Amino acid sequence: MLATVPDPGTARFGEAAHGVAGWPFDAEPSPPLPLALPDGSPWPSVTVIVLEGGDATDLAATLAAIHRQTYPALDHRIAAASPSTFERSVAGRDADAVIVLRAGDLLAPDAVAAMAFEAAMTGAQVVTGLRVLYDRAVLAIDVVAHPPGRIGATAPAILDAAPPGFGEWLLDRRAIERAGGLDLSGTQPMADLWRRMAANGARLARVGRPVVLQRVDAEAHGAHPPAAGLSIVSLTDIGYTAGAGIAHRRLAEALSLAGHRIAHVRLADESPPAAAEWTDAFPRSEQAILAGGHDLVLAGNLHGTTRSTRVLARLGKHLPVVAVLHDLFPLTGRCAFPKGCAIIASGCSAACPSPDYYPQLAPSRIARAHADKRDVLVEAGAPLLLANSAWTREAARDLAPASTRIAQIDLAFPTGVFRPGDRADLRRRLGLPPDDVIVMFGAVIVDAPGKGFADLVAIFRRVARPGIRFVAAGRLDDPSVFGLPDLISTGPIGDEAVLADWYRACDVYLTASQTETLGQTPIEAGLCGTPTVAYRSCGLTTAVIDGVSGLLAPTDPMALAALLARLIDDAGLRRDLGAWGRIALENRNSYAAAALRFDDVARREGFAASSALGGRVRLSPDLLGYYAFAARRHPGETGTVPADSGAATRYLRRAKHAVLGRGMPPWLRRFLHLASLARRRLNGTSR
Repeated sequence: MLATVPDPGTARFGEAAHGVAGWPFDAEPSPPLPLALPDGSPWPSVTVIVLEGGDATDLAATLAAIHRQTYPALDHRIAAASPSTFERSVAGRDADAVIVLRAGDLLAPDAVAAMAFEAAMTGAQVVTGLRVLYDRAVLAIDVVAHPPGRIGATAPAILDAAPPGFGEWLLDRRAIERAGGLDLSGTQPMADLWRRMAANGARLARVGRPVVLQRVDAEAHGAHPPAAGLSIVSLTDIGYTAGAGIAHRRLAEALSLAGHRIAHVRLADESPPAAAEWTDAFPRSEQAILAGGHDLVLAGNLHGTTRSTRVLARLGKHLPVVAVLHDLFPLTGRCAFPKGCAIIASGCSAACPSPDYYPQLAPSRIARAHADKRDVLVEAGAPLLLANSAWTREAARDLAPASTRIAQIDLAFPTGVFRPGDRADLRRRLGLPPDDVIVMFGAVIVDAPGKGFADLVAIFRRVARPGIRFVAAGRLDDPSVFGLPDLISTGPIGDEAVLADWYRACDVYLTASQTETLGQTPIEAGLCGTPTVAYRSCGLTTAVIDGVSGLLAPTDPMALAALLARLIDDAGLRRDLGAWGRIALENRNSYAAAALRFDDVARREGFAASSALGGRVRLSPDLLGYYAFAARRHPGETGTVPADSGAATRYLRRAKHAVLGRGMPPWLRRFLHLASLARRRLNGTSR
């Protein structure tokens, strides 16, 4: 019998007891759903079939969980576990989809909205999510180990193991009927239905969040421990600061929560960034990796400490290497993003138009560096390239040798930190005007040319007027460059929770960048319920789901300004995009979603044993802390970007930009290299 304890969420859920001691979810309310889907169609109607069994307490707890759903098109029926009763429960009704629960199963907060939205957006006939197993406390989280797409003809054996996998599925009612119905009197009802739906070409979608809680016996569960995950080396240049470092750290955290063991190696601990142009070997770091008995190297940005990828080739002779394309540096002669480059199609060379821009390399060495990187990608043990967006995958395919292995994953975001909040309260706390429409834009370096600085200036001139305010988040040495007398400049924000406060205090997020392999800030803003306006360009076409989490414009500043003006004037559209975007991005970019996408790739590529057991991927109970509805949320990371510089440093940077531009000439690079060597000798280090 489930323990009936007082519900800590009575402010949201009324007096009904949830029936789980140590209930893992909080009472924080979800934003109201828009009246319709992004295309204007109504939300799919969903019927929950509750199978009788257990006792009255079990049934009451299940019904309470159904009533807690905020979904507008939901009803339920109680049925005996027989085919005739089931058919009567759904036949002749207008329900678009069905969820089957045992008495005692509990729907997670807003599970129906998440699954129904995914079904509507993808056209999938089967939608699944994470199953939370508990007894006296949460024991584990798991999900069927089947990638999104057409379901295989062989049903996972776990579908009808105890407890049966009912509540984790949203099933299209018409697809059930085409498959001949769900015969609940059989010994393997879900597996049988799966096979028949597979024969009809049914497709599966997966949401990266909990959808159901099921009670299991703790002792029996403990007799089946999760399979050991991979031992993974997270290899970076300078660690986990700034955009790519943050992305890589979050991915490593997600994999750790999926049962993998993560070791962290920074090449900068062996060789300083100032030596990057002249360094391509890291003997101490490489030896430590090879001596660790690891299964896999997961490499992130390396160009902060080397202009070569030869270290990946050396490691790849001994164990699999995966390189995450946070940018395109592994595929070019020296640059991270070759937008509009006139020579790259024929091969990088001394004619490179920007050799003095980071990551800098002497022109005479660029052609050799490009050829060497291509050699790395065709040698035995060549790294698998992981693209973080559809655009990056296609760009890599265009730039890489034909034999290069390339896969796509989704990056991880702490959706419990980046979440919607009370905008009015946040504005009071941050000292922002309560009634103005506030547009936020940002980057690690806000006025960097690669972030669309010139376009931003043109856009501000077009849309600025009384009642509209602008917030710049990130390093900005001279706020006057944007020509906005009342610009609010936050400076660098190194705390994720503080950054999230700024996102959700604002109405719109704006980026004019055209040099993103993904674009993390639009996803962070969307998870906070703040829609983005961006160009239909580069990886932003994945980061911003057009018409769902924001609006995409042709690559013309006036077109971007027009969309921004539209969103400024339409509070209802902003609200709807904020709600749709939050659901879609949590489904796709949660820590669990990223870990599962990586697991799909690992299985397909034949890496060593994953964290799957018996047809399921097992995840740590600690994962719950990364969701907004968790009772005890992960607090978020600090120190994610460098702290603000002093006034003298900002003045020197401005002077340098005025005299030398934003590039760094060879003599200055050599001087900084020699200075770093002298400093390390004084400190007693060797390189």
